[in-house]
Amino acid sequence: MSLPAVSKHLRVLETAGLVRRRRDGRVHRLKLRAAPMRQAQAWIEEYRRFWEDSFDRLGDYLKEITSKEKNETND
Repeated sequence: MSLPAVSKHLRVLETAGLVRRRRDGRVHRLKLRAAPMRQAQAWIEEYRRFWEDSFDRLGDYLKEITSKEKNETND
């Protein structure tokens, strides 16, 4: 990865508030800010549970209609 690409990625992280930059002369020191990541993780976890529950319900429904179809063809 080139230095300009790394710098661009770091600027994006800084703009998002995930990294804090401090300059000492020509040296740039970066520090991770974990709080925004925790917020994102909580949001992602909420939606993960939502989608898992939705897919579980869909799976149950598909099993139900499949068993009904089998019962109808066996009658």
